[in-house]
Amino acid sequence: MPETWTGNLIGKMHNKDVTYDELAEEMGVTKSYVSMILNGHRRPPDIRNRMEVAFNSIIQRRNGVTVDELLSDQGEG
Repeated sequence: MPETWTGNLIGKMHNKDVTYDELAEEMGVTKSYVSMILNGHRRPPDIRNRMEVAFNSIIQRRNGVTVDELLSDQGEG
């Protein structure tokens, strides 16, 4: 059975038009593997964090935010 966080991530992906293909490419895995994780068939260590980081990277890239900008913003707080 899938965990709650996977449903939340799928909802965010739907709202932001992020596909399994995009997420898989960002993570360096296959679309099938992403599907297995999101459907609760695989539970590798730290996968929630890895998937959320990949999702956020896709959104940030679409919005024109670079990793360097994000890191510099965190240092200014």
